[in-house]
Amino acid sequence: MRSKLQNLGLVFTGVLAGILISLNFSANADRSPAPLPVEELRAFADVFNAIKQGYVEPVEDKKLITHAISGMLTGLDPHSAYLDAEAFNELQVGTQGEFGGLGIEVGMEDGFVKVVSPIEDTPAFRAGVLAGDLIVKLDDTPVKGMSLNDAVKRMRGRPGTNITLTIMRKSESAPVVVTLTREVIRVRSVRSSMVEPGYGYVRVAQFQENTAAALVEHLGKLTAEGPLKGLVLDLRNDPGGLLHGAVGVAAAFLPPESLVVSTDGRAEDARREYRAVREDYLRGRRDDFLRNLPPSAREVPMVVLVNGGSASASEIVAGALQDHKRAVVMGTQTFGKGSVQTILPLNNNTAIKLTTARYYTPSGRSIQAKGIEPDIVVEETANGSSRRVREADLQGHLGAEGGEERPSGDSGAEDEAPAIRFEMGGEDDYQLGQAINLLKGLQIIQGQR
Repeated sequence: MRSKLQNLGLVFTGVLAGILISLNFSANADRSPAPLPVEELRAFADVFNAIKQGYVEPVEDKKLITHAISGMLTGLDPHSAYLDAEAFNELQVGTQGEFGGLGIEVGMEDGFVKVVSPIEDTPAFRAGVLAGDLIVKLDDTPVKGMSLNDAVKRMRGRPGTNITLTIMRKSESAPVVVTLTREVIRVRSVRSSMVEPGYGYVRVAQFQENTAAALVEHLGKLTAEGPLKGLVLDLRNDPGGLLHGAVGVAAAFLPPESLVVSTDGRAEDARREYRAVREDYLRGRRDDFLRNLPPSAREVPMVVLVNGGSASASEIVAGALQDHKRAVVMGTQTFGKGSVQTILPLNNNTAIKLTTARYYTPSGRSIQAKGIEPDIVVEETANGSSRRVREADLQGHLGAEGGEERPSGDSGAEDEAPAIRFEMGGEDDYQLGQAINLLKGLQIIQGQR
């Protein structure tokens, strides 16, 4: 009898947990609860009970449920995740462009932290941390088996404190060990300069809350120096950010109401279009910053620079300007992160980051695991480019279209070239030089018409 009651209790525990989770999701996503798989929940309850009764040390119920939720999400794709209260707060702070840490965009690969891109003018960037580096140890703690959120927590901390990273790099036979001092990371999302008279350069390093408004200010400063003959928009190593920021940047160069990007997912609210209209790029702001846009911004010949570090929001902008034939896209193939992550807050100051849709360019091209192919391929230097990790290389990545599932891709470990470092926008920036040459050529052609 006791055994039967125990089994009934376990089934009830599993079903109750499922109902609570489903109700939580429905409250946040405004959808009906999904039907509960009773047999699978019974197995969950059996495992839960086995851990509670037989694990070598006592484990709190909250910890087990949290790990179960986290595993449920991380098993879907590389971008879905459970955000505890601290991670959720850091995500909100990060979109404002300021946070404490080392200054690297990271992901997970084979149980290790993989550097997607170092952020310019940060401790990691100055110390020579490179895209594609595998971080295998944080101080004396191995990363293997650590969740990405836990690893990020360890790397972030009070400014002025140190952390030692042990890094595996394809071009090095022995581990690279660097000690970094944490700083308050303030990401300046937009910077600009006049490369030479008449030819402007604008770099967007990340899409934040005020990126599009900052872009308009920089365009105003450039045009105040004299009429623009050509403009280079640099999206290289831009890991993305806020969708409405990308729509705003694209809207600065496209005719009003132009389609910028569309999304398609299973839920009705995941299927929609985003256009160059204030409702899609202002998101509650009162002042429309595009009122201050120099008129020439929508007419000046443009080149958009991209590379394997251009992801998500930067791919949306490049794809939109390419499809509308507003700019020539130059560089190398982009990262290929064309999936939409929706943040669903829960009722205990935590949240889940859930992949809910795929992005499509105005012509209907999927970005996911494909990226944006440049109109003109130009390597990072005259001697070629370093091989970068892309979305298709990530274990468990989402396929380009619905119904596709792909195993982890070939990481290119056998033929990966050493990463190349140079200052983007500097005198030794080969791709920028080629972009300026193209704009000058276009100016000559237009002058002959």
